[in-house]
Amino acid sequence: MKVRPVLFSIAIMLAVVAMTTQASAWSLEEAAKPYAGTELEVVFLLRPGYEAAEKMIPEFEKKTGIKINIIKHPYENSLSEQVRDFVANGDLDIALIDLVWIGNFAENEWIVPIEKFTKNPDLADPELDLDDFFPLVLNAFGAWNGVVYGLPFDNYSGLMFYNKCMLKEAGFDRPPETWAELKDVYGPKLTKDGKYAFALQSKRNETQSCDSFARVLWPFGGSFLDQNFKSNLLSDGSQTGLKFRQDLMQYMPPGIVSYDHAETINALAQGDVAIITEWSAFYATLTNPETSKIVDCIEVAAEPKGPAGRKPALGGFSLAVASQADEKEQAAAWLFIQWVTSKSNAKTYLELGGVPARQSVYKLPGVAEKYGYVNALVESWQEGVPEFRPRFAEWPQMTEIVQEWGTKIMLKEVTTEEGAKEIGTRVEALLKDAGYYDGKKPLAQ
Repeated sequence: MKVRPVLFSIAIMLAVVAMTTQASAWSLEEAAKPYAGTELEVVFLLRPGYEAAEKMIPEFEKKTGIKINIIKHPYENSLSEQVRDFVANGDLDIALIDLVWIGNFAENEWIVPIEKFTKNPDLADPELDLDDFFPLVLNAFGAWNGVVYGLPFDNYSGLMFYNKCMLKEAGFDRPPETWAELKDVYGPKLTKDGKYAFALQSKRNETQSCDSFARVLWPFGGSFLDQNFKSNLLSDGSQTGLKFRQDLMQYMPPGIVSYDHAETINALAQGDVAIITEWSAFYATLTNPETSKIVDCIEVAAEPKGPAGRKPALGGFSLAVASQADEKEQAAAWLFIQWVTSKSNAKTYLELGGVPARQSVYKLPGVAEKYGYVNALVESWQEGVPEFRPRFAEWPQMTEIVQEWGTKIMLKEVTTEEGAKEIGTRVEALLKDAGYYDGKKPLAQ
């Protein structure tokens, strides 16, 4: 006769536990209550992925009461502006970090390891799921020396965009599979009547170092540095790649050395060139009727193969909490970073023109069919080259050297050998002063 009351008591206890658990379940709204009214400063670029995030931010502000103040810079100014702010102990609360800046930001202690927040149950979303990020992307974009500082945001892979209509008119039913095929077969047939086969963004800034110079090193077996951090630019592979670029220029528009991303994208979008290699982030621009005349003709493929195989470029950014922010701002900053890069927001970010680094979103039904770059993107994020550009603190100084002499090579002011020698001499002096050759700093990228 006493069984029934016992069972009743157990039922009540279980109900109480369930209600307590439900009440204590993590939510962004609850986590953000202590930080309502906080204002955060973050740098955004003038690119589609940032426009996508900007459209999402009002929802975050409504849920949290946290205000996001966006400071917009072109990519070329974004590093110097952030460095200036950190050196002056300024107002930035969230750092925007290119994968080649992560070493610089981490070694200068401008950013906070995410462990500070992921170990705090009040701030850590149980659905964060770091394993859902492409491992290569998380490690390349957000980590340094085994420590994760930032979460991937606005992430890119080098892809080949092409005008299938122009190719069809020239007698091609597919894009070039190799760099050699692009130059020797497609180049002559597509370059005529004021139209050109190819455009390689090559302006003297980071575009020259990354999008032009580095792009022809890796597929041909070259690289900036060898395993001992000595220049590898005079190697057979590097020289083959740099000479290939010179030969390919005959099939590019005049003045290609002044082309940045905007000019290259526009050349394809207006039907002036047939093929470009560009970042996945610009897919939205090329498929938008307001900015592109070739919406019905645009197709995407993986970057061409070289003698060393397919070595797609990796590019993009992470968001990290700035160490100069106070504790309240740091917590609020983490909540925003965690939210904007979350699994639950990945589909929205994708639909608005961003490129998330979440594996799960690309497995959703219909995504690969709707976004033509997905298959090539996923392939490159599984097989790309994280050290496409050297990932160390001295890259900002090194890239200035590469930009100067890489441009001189393209303009034929120096030969590929002369330019490579000059870059190597200057870079090795820089790395010697930094302590890489005497063991003061590890040979780590």
